[in-house]
Amino acid sequence: MRLKICSFLLMGVAVTAYAREPHHYQSGKLLQMASVPCGMAEKDAKTITGELLGTDSSHKKTEEVLCQEYVLESETVTYRIRPKDDKHPALLPVGQAAQFFLEKDKMKLRVEDLDNKDREYIVVSMMPRETATADAQPQRTKLQ
Repeated sequence: MRLKICSFLLMGVAVTAYAREPHHYQSGKLLQMASVPCGMAEKDAKTITGELLGTDSSHKKTEEVLCQEYVLESETVTYRIRPKDDKHPALLPVGQAAQFFLEKDKMKLRVEDLDNKDREYIVVSMMPRETATADAQPQRTKLQ
């Protein structure tokens, strides 16, 4: 009897955890990819032997680290995004359609032509897109 009750409770918890509301994906297009500076990497020139013998210099080699930054354009907003995983970022196909949704401070992006996996990206900036009606000159009326 206890086994049946425990199994029903376990199934109930599993069903409620799985029954979350599905995410509403927005569609957009990947317009551009650029390598942008995103920090500095420092390498110490010291070794253990050099430290013991006193022959190592205290110079540090610094290199600028470059990160991939994509421009994703949706119907109303243009996003600049960077991969959250800096060590193994996937190269996305520029010019292809992508589906995405925003979750807290991250963007989950899916490119169907690539492998249909959701990947996490950090939103660097957001800018509203200009529409054709906003570009039109306002009409002037004559005051008499």
